Amino acid sequence: MNIVVALKQVPDLQQIRLRNRQPVLDDVPLTLGNIDKNALEAAVALKEAQGGNVIALSAGDENIEDTIKEALAAGADEAFLVADDQLQGAESSWIATVLAEAVKKIDQVDLLLFGEGSADNYSGQVGSRVAEILGWPQVAYAINIEVNGSTAAVTRSLEDCDEIVEVSLPAVITVLSDINEARIPSVTQILKAGKKPKEVLELDDLDVELPDGSPVETISNLAPDSQRKKVVVKTVDELLQALAAEGVIRR
Repeated sequence: MNIVVALKQVPDLQQIRLRNRQPVLDDVPLTLGNIDKNALEAAVALKEAQGGNVIALSAGDENIEDTIKEALAAGADEAFLVADDQLQGAESSWIATVLAEAVKKIDQVDLLLFGEGSADNYSGQVGSRVAEILGWPQVAYAINIEVNGSTAAVTRSLEDCDEIVEVSLPAVITVLSDINEARIPSVTQILKAGKKPKEVLELDDLDVELPDGSPVETISNLAPDSQRKKVVVKTVDELLQALAAEGVIRR
């Protein structure tokens, strides 16, 4: 069983700073999104339970080759990458098209896993777009996956209940972070990651041509305006009085 996990390279959210309400990305390291790591953990757990092969799939600029080592250290057996500078900052429809064409290049894919949303934009579009392009069934909001031969039983976490559905393979499944806790690779696994097989393609190697100009334009990307009143309190009673004056508490 070949399980492909789509992973997105994103800035490390813990190291982003704000200046004039705008994110400062200079010198911020790149990493894999947290929910993507949950999807990878789900794939590795399936492999450990039933056997198979886990393939880390990603598309981005040339930096993706370094970032994907995280996935190889965390249990992926090999990597399949589309590295092209044209993909830097590409929006969801472009990335979905590229990933779908990349999946067609991989032999016998049984299961394609995504995180429910990326750590940066969290649009939640790419998994559904890829499923539509490939013509595969899709199940979203997964918190448990059990593969039985040519089908998978997927438990979905909905607002008011859990729902179990059965889907024929190959299929696309998008998982929630609640599905597991991603493991932390050991030093030995990190060292071995660099020796695992990795295939790198460019856009010219795929049967895809990206349109000129993005269909999405970002008008602004501003953090909420937060004005501190800088009220100094020296005692608990002064703090309570200040909170009461703001209507936060009643005294």
